[in-house]
Amino acid sequence: MVSTTEQGTGCGRNSCIALLLDGESREHQGDCCCDFLNPFHKRQIPTSPDGSGTEVERTAGKWFRKRPEPFAPKDILLYLCVLNFRMRKIYFLFLGFSLTVFAQKDNPFSVEASYLRGNVLPHTEDMYHLVNGHPQAFLLTVVKRTDGSSEWHRAYNYPDYGGYFLYQDFKSQPLGENYSAGALYNFYFWKRRLQLQLAQGIAVTTSPYDKVENSKNKAFGSRIMANTNIGLAYDNQHLFKNVGFHAGILFTHYSNGRVKSPNSGINTYVLNLGVNYNFSEDFKRQPDTTSVKKSYKEPIHYNFVFRTGINESPIVNSGQYPFYHVGFYADKRLNRKTALQFGAELFLTKSIEEYIKYFAIAYPENENPIDTDTDYKRVGIFIGHELIINRISLEAQVGYYVYQPFKKDIPIYDRVGVKYHFTKNIFGGFTIKTHMFLAEALEFGIGYRI
Repeated sequence: MVSTTEQGTGCGRNSCIALLLDGESREHQGDCCCDFLNPFHKRQIPTSPDGSGTEVERTAGKWFRKRPEPFAPKDILLYLCVLNFRMRKIYFLFLGFSLTVFAQKDNPFSVEASYLRGNVLPHTEDMYHLVNGHPQAFLLTVVKRTDGSSEWHRAYNYPDYGGYFLYQDFKSQPLGENYSAGALYNFYFWKRRLQLQLAQGIAVTTSPYDKVENSKNKAFGSRIMANTNIGLAYDNQHLFKNVGFHAGILFTHYSNGRVKSPNSGINTYVLNLGVNYNFSEDFKRQPDTTSVKKSYKEPIHYNFVFRTGINESPIVNSGQYPFYHVGFYADKRLNRKTALQFGAELFLTKSIEEYIKYFAIAYPENENPIDTDTDYKRVGIFIGHELIINRISLEAQVGYYVYQPFKKDIPIYDRVGVKYHFTKNIFGGFTIKTHMFLAEALEFGIGYRI
């Protein structure tokens, strides 16, 4: 133990209690105003300098304490009383905060918990051996119900938005379990009985591919991935007062966008059964009283976008390389929610350049041999749709390669993602580019609209 010295006639009640917690031995001078609180201040059993264990008496107002006596029962009881008083203050502070946040009459928050069970959707031949059972999952969401205070609330029939946590057990040893978290929107139709859920987040897997330990898992080449969920459910938010019920189907997708190979990704469809709790039973929404409908039609605008990131060829451990996707397109806004797109883009994917070199050397006797000088660049044209919510838009595009010298991928590609409008002219986005169900790239983009 460490010996210290306290000067003065009193140590203060806080220091006494601190001494109880830190367990240090002290030399204490003078009388303490709260000796009764601290057993270290009395009845010590010091050892003599010669190590014989002989008790040393108090001399010149000092206690020489090398080894304290065990706590007396009354000391422990008094300490617990002090600790209990402090804990009660913390409890009441937390209770007051909870009542302020969750007990408001018009509290917009709702919590939903769902149990999920279903099947894997194999989309490549190397996926079938991974399907051993029926995946099960637990989904927890916290959402804020919109009240009509913003124009987009009313335009989209008062949707919900918030965050989610998803745990999914694939019932397959190579696939393991996934933990996901992200953001979501709930849109409502059919008198708010039909719910469409769109969610995007980040997932962590417990069993990524490993050449030695887990070579069967060709779905997850990295521990961290993207997670996309799309659900459709019957929803009754007030089945009994604040408690509601929902039942439907949820589609889940996991992929790292081929940031690291292998990455065939995995898709599941699961039945969704759950309950929700609304913190306000009589939550009120502002009705749409707009008498004159605003026209959102716009002339054609032109957009330049630059997307980048890193990815790897389908060859495991072939290395990660940057890619640069440059696009130019026109968009035409038709109404409040919809804009159509048409454009072209250039793909400069360095991992494909390395893949061409590998393929030419590894398969020289192929029926259609590839030369190492084959151009890796691609050019595509596409059409797209933008669902405009507020500053956030959901974007979907389908394209066709009009120039593709290296034809290992199918000529049709698609892209889905989220766009955020920083200003009227500048936007950013996060998208995933795939060839049907096979992801090629996770793209981070920045663009300018004129």
